[in-house]
Amino acid sequence: MSGWLPGAPCTPAACVASTEPAAAVPRAVLRLVALAALVLAGIVLCPLGGRIPAHWVARWCRALARAAGVRVRISGTAAPTGGLLLVANHISWLDVPLLAAVRPARVLAKAEVRRWPLAGPLAARGGALFIERDRLRDLPGTVARIAGALRAGAAVAAFPEGSTWCGRGQGRFHRAVFQAALDAGVPVQPVTIRYRRAGGAISTAPAFVGEDTLAASLWRVVRARGLVAEVTVRPVVPPGSHRDRRALARAAEPGRTVEPYWTHAALVA
Repeated sequence: MSGWLPGAPCTPAACVASTEPAAAVPRAVLRLVALAALVLAGIVLCPLGGRIPAHWVARWCRALARAAGVRVRISGTAAPTGGLLLVANHISWLDVPLLAAVRPARVLAKAEVRRWPLAGPLAARGGALFIERDRLRDLPGTVARIAGALRAGAAVAAFPEGSTWCGRGQGRFHRAVFQAALDAGVPVQPVTIRYRRAGGAISTAPAFVGEDTLAASLWRVVRARGLVAEVTVRPVVPPGSHRDRRALARAAEPGRTVEPYWTHAALVA
């Protein structure tokens, strides 16, 4: 069993609602065209790398979501510079540009993403860290690569649940990636992502779960009407505040509050 393997029970048939309001087909097609144009522009500009200001990258990522018909609401901010591990719950392929809108980062992605049309080349040129999730012997090396990027001052974005969920539930954070933050001595920035309809109810339209295909998920998103992405940047977890990766992972999970270990030590002193 690998530290990266998925464990979500969600499937398109069981979890993805088919009764949500839908946009007209011509509008959905226009959204797809706009989305593809922005992705192609990103692939062309990727070789410029660090010469592109971070706020431009963040705006481009917001534009990707808007092109797909998704309004974006971001509350809170992340440190603009220095090594940082960004972690979030995982629902959709949309989560990646949403995290990059918080702070541009090197994304930790499964190796299969490299073969995706358009998105694969974009991820590769953007410095994604690809992992083989089912090869346990590669785990120490992968953690070392992530720690090296963090020590060099990069932000690394990861989805520690190891799989996508539909948005109505969530999984536990796998601990492996948090070891990299401990080894590098950098803070962890937890982010919570939620997708809602215009009226406020949870939407499962963006979910990319189970045996779902990227094409099917894309079509659901561009057909959705009144979709809103809520991105909540939670308080940073400073380096040294938790003694091991298990405690650090629990502190970063959505909806969890875990006191630093020195608080408990003070109580028994």
